[in-house]
Amino acid sequence: MSENSVFGFGGATGVGSMPGADAREAAKTVTGSFEDFPFLPELPARGPGADMIGRTAGMLVELYARVEPSGWRIGDRPGRDTRRARGWLVEDLDALEEFTQGYRGDLKVQAVGPWTLAAALELRNGQSALSDPGARRDLAASLAEGLRLHLGEVRRRIPGARIVLQLDEPSLTAVLRGEVRTASGYRTYRAVDRQAVEATLRDVVGVHPGGPVVVHSCAPDVPFALLRRAGAAAVSFDFTLLTERDDDVIGEAVEAGTRLFAGVVPGTDGPLSDPAGSVVGVRTLWRRLGLHPGLLAEAVTVTPACGLAGASPAYARQALAHCVRAARSLADNPE
Repeated sequence: MSENSVFGFGGATGVGSMPGADAREAAKTVTGSFEDFPFLPELPARGPGADMIGRTAGMLVELYARVEPSGWRIGDRPGRDTRRARGWLVEDLDALEEFTQGYRGDLKVQAVGPWTLAAALELRNGQSALSDPGARRDLAASLAEGLRLHLGEVRRRIPGARIVLQLDEPSLTAVLRGEVRTASGYRTYRAVDRQAVEATLRDVVGVHPGGPVVVHSCAPDVPFALLRRAGAAAVSFDFTLLTERDDDVIGEAVEAGTRLFAGVVPGTDGPLSDPAGSVVGVRTLWRRLGLHPGLLAEAVTVTPACGLAGASPAYARQALAHCVRAARSLADNPE
């Protein structure tokens, strides 16, 4: 690891999930690939509690969740599933700490955001927490407190790092549009008011004062403007899902100082183009927006399109290395 990394977003990083079940191997791969912007790997192949919903449910304070046939359900007390989720998180932190001795620079950790968590967790009656405003408030407050504790633990273990918090919100657009399906699948939950969505996100973003927060979604139609107003320093997204109708909000976000985590490298096995080819769309977007090419390296971090849990270990390593080379291509040849 580089001991001379400057604080400031690196040119490339990963999204979060990695293939396999070996925490040390994942931490070694991530820290070896990203000398200036590593992240805490997630290994969902280990099973319930290592998946993104279970992992974040294990961080909650005074709220607990257990696995039911239909998914994760809020319960009264911590059980085997909560203990397993917390145990794996400790194992992952142990591995990352081992490979970041003396590290100074940005370090990213991920957790599910309040709206995707509310959409995924069931109440005792089997309905999504999204259906109950009181449950949503309690869940967001519990998540905020859990994140404060988690961030404090990461700082204690890796004191030279500037922690970047990523909130995963793949269900956010569905929440805003009223497209989250009920357990039966026959109907959808009512759309949540945009101001309420923004206010809750702002509260959770606020648990990391002075530290940057990234909001990630690899779903279409990411609400860039809402996320910027909620305090996100950066937005992480699947670049291939952008259309020209997104140009105005992206241009406004960049001009307001929001960083783009552009997912340009496929998250599943397949041929990789040359690094410069992977970011040609980013350069094209920049020209279309009329932005100065010199801003590219300051405004864009290159990532895979989404997590790499579905990739082979060999491809995952290639994809992370490809992100680094693509970011270097942007910095060296912004035109």
